[in-house]
Amino acid sequence: MTHPLADLIRAAAAGRFPAPDGTWRRVPPWREGVEAVVAFTGHAVLVVNERVCDSEISGLGVDGYGGAHHPAVIAALARGGWIDSLDGLLVGAGTGAWEARGTGGTLVSRPDLVTHPRVGFATRLRDDVRVLGRTDPGDASVVVLARGIAGLTELSFELDPNRRGAGGGTALVRAGLAAVPAGETVVAACAPGNAASMRALLRAGMTLIGSIQLYTPGYS
Repeated sequence: MTHPLADLIRAAAAGRFPAPDGTWRRVPPWREGVEAVVAFTGHAVLVVNERVCDSEISGLGVDGYGGAHHPAVIAALARGGWIDSLDGLLVGAGTGAWEARGTGGTLVSRPDLVTHPRVGFATRLRDDVRVLGRTDPGDASVVVLARGIAGLTELSFELDPNRRGAGGGTALVRAGLAAVPAGETVVAACAPGNAASMRALLRAGMTLIGSIQLYTPGYS
């Protein structure tokens, strides 16, 4: 069985979005201790633990027209826990080029990058983390693939500061997608203010379908 949010994401990737009627729905967390507010056009999804009742959510003014992302809503749901930035939610698909060539493509396993901040962040929130990078050991560019949002393959990346420019970010994202089996759904979360990374994701073929804000609730 797939997570309900994964079904919504796959449908949106195919152009089938929830009705933009201003409503919201709740679904259970895909990972214990990680919750989220997700918004599509005119529809919100609350990924919340059963400790939060529907009447409490409604009382916060949650709706599908932006109300779900009000700062007061996320603060109330997190209850003193950690709150991530509000990110754009993107979806794409693996190309399988890595497996097709049988040569490792342009990325290889890079255990030396396990202390990279991107890897540490992923490890706290996702499962089955894979750390990939360029064959050049002097290149600190990293691609992290893991089981993340809605149990789907989640991609995050960071380009070595010395390699930035000339489409390096786009090439890195494409290399990451090549390390995922062809047709497999891949998601990414990117802060809108991180314009360089957002452009790289879009140019690599990923599509913006909504927004997401993760949090880890501070339940007592």
